Amino acid sequence: MKSRYRSPIMSQWTGRIDSNEQYDAFRWHQWMQPIDLTNDKIELPSYKVGVAFIGFACDEGVRRNLGRTGAAKGPASIRKELCNLPCSFTEALRLFDAGTIICDDGDLEGSQNALSEAVSKLIELNLFPIVLGGGHEVAYGSYAGLLKSGHTPGIINFDAHFDIRPYQDKGSSGTMFRQIYDDLTLLGKPFNYFAVGIQKRGNTVDLFKTADCMRAEYLMAKEIGEGDLSEAYEKLDAFLQRQSQLYVTICTDVFSSAFAPGVSATQPLGLHPERILRVFKRIFATGKVMLFDIAEVSPRFDNDNVTSNLAATFVFAAINSLADYHDISL
Repeated sequence: MKSRYRSPIMSQWTGRIDSNEQYDAFRWHQWMQPIDLTNDKIELPSYKVGVAFIGFACDEGVRRNLGRTGAAKGPASIRKELCNLPCSFTEALRLFDAGTIICDDGDLEGSQNALSEAVSKLIELNLFPIVLGGGHEVAYGSYAGLLKSGHTPGIINFDAHFDIRPYQDKGSSGTMFRQIYDDLTLLGKPFNYFAVGIQKRGNTVDLFKTADCMRAEYLMAKEIGEGDLSEAYEKLDAFLQRQSQLYVTICTDVFSSAFAPGVSATQPLGLHPERILRVFKRIFATGKVMLFDIAEVSPRFDNDNVTSNLAATFVFAAINSLADYHDISL
């Protein structure tokens, strides 16, 4: 991991300061502490809930998938948008920056393995990892880290695409969940996968058939795009009830390009963030989520950082949901 790991750059965490003493006036940049994962003896302050950010500065998977590269700069852009968020939780929740995994040599597999080691270490430290992508190939590294820690949670993927395309020797940003399926099959473990926001125009007929063969479950974009969500919730809740643990991942191309222009594959008829946020919070309210990542924020295509800001909104919702669940919200 060491050759692909970069320690946290705390100079990134700057912003408005309303008070240096009154915690109720604190913003995230004032409450963020560094963790160097190369340190063999990490000492952390006491906390009821600890959240650690780890960046995945990579879009080699997007390049292999013939997409528009640029998501490697996503982690820094998202961190910038997180800086001024308010600490709307008590001091029992601590925030940590655990650095970034890079991929600057085309070795996606090496970087995914490094991410898996980082995730596993954070879980060992009893921290909740939030991984900031990077291309959606981040998902394979995230889940591999959960496997290293002895966990096989159900997967909820907010995405316009299934990402279960066939692969040979190397994966991409379109193959991760098929790779995870193959790994779990070898281990004799079930593959529990639920995709939210699937677009008919973004997936071949063969991919729908493959999803059915894998017993994947999904909600089409049109099922949650408008109107009452009761039927969608019924499907989702049935899945949630069967899972003891959950891994949640968002590919920002699930959103309409009106709200997320800075992505690899824009979706003019993608979903409204408010609709997704309602579903997202419902999942976190179960208390079963053990890792969350967000992918394919590509600053080079963004307008006024709106896509990075949208990603930060979902990170904010995730952390406040954790605080609510543990009764440490302000």
